[in-house]
Amino acid sequence: MPLLFIGIILFILGFNLGRNDVRLVKLAGLFKIIGIIVFVAGLLSSCVVQVDAGNVGVQKLFGEVRDEVLPSGLHFINPLLKVEHINVKTQNYTMSGIHDEGDNSGDDAIRVLSSDGLEVTLDLTVLYKVIASQAPNLVQSIGPDYANVIIRPISRTRIRDNAVYYTAVDLFGPKREEFQSRIFASIEKDFKQRGLLLEQLLVRNITLPESVKATIESKINAEQESQKMFFVLEKEKQEAERKRVEAQGIADYQRIINASLTEKQLQYELIKAQKEIATSPNSKVIIMGGKGDAPFIIGN
Repeated sequence: MPLLFIGIILFILGFNLGRNDVRLVKLAGLFKIIGIIVFVAGLLSSCVVQVDAGNVGVQKLFGEVRDEVLPSGLHFINPLLKVEHINVKTQNYTMSGIHDEGDNSGDDAIRVLSSDGLEVTLDLTVLYKVIASQAPNLVQSIGPDYANVIIRPISRTRIRDNAVYYTAVDLFGPKREEFQSRIFASIEKDFKQRGLLLEQLLVRNITLPESVKATIESKINAEQESQKMFFVLEKEKQEAERKRVEAQGIADYQRIINASLTEKQLQYELIKAQKEIATSPNSKVIIMGGKGDAPFIIGN
């Protein structure tokens, strides 16, 4: 568009130079030619617009937003149109209590009240994108700063509205997934009405009050001690069962031996043992004798 005005100015300037001074006729003709060239170049550049990948073009004519959306690529348009490029790729908006981690510097975490009246702090990341077909409506009704106008306030409000149905322990523990699903459904509905698509909602961190943390830690420690004692008792039971089985085995062995031994068998085993002692080079004295017999001594 600026080239168009420059070309017109050069053409008018060349036309006036020729009228005021005959000696400047050649220079005036040069100005006219340059003006026409610049005007044509400006006209062609104004008629051609390139929309980059991941963007769509929203057309405006004298402030009026047109419903037709320009997809990515090269387009020939009315040179009077103004095209605003809107990002339709996945974007994220983070609200965090850590300094400079979120979109806003400083502590931007979301503080909510649970059903038991405790204050819980949440860090949240919203993944979203602009619905391409709804881009003109988004530009007309909200403008380019939709992140601060829509994403931030709606997300914070819906989280506070839904947190009152859960206790602080529930938000931190077993019902965390249910809580995320619930706030996702409510935020998604509000986004769609305004031309935004909610892709994912990430509750990155939940900070509980110190009193609740201490209670949870005590409960976890008690559960761990209970499990430890259960394992100790199980081990003792297994050891007692092992000893009982071992004693039963010894008793059974002795019963079998006692039932199979006879008087003659015992006398034979005694003679074998005494014979081994007698042949040993270290033996000095051997006591021999059986049941009912007088023993006798064999020595050096």
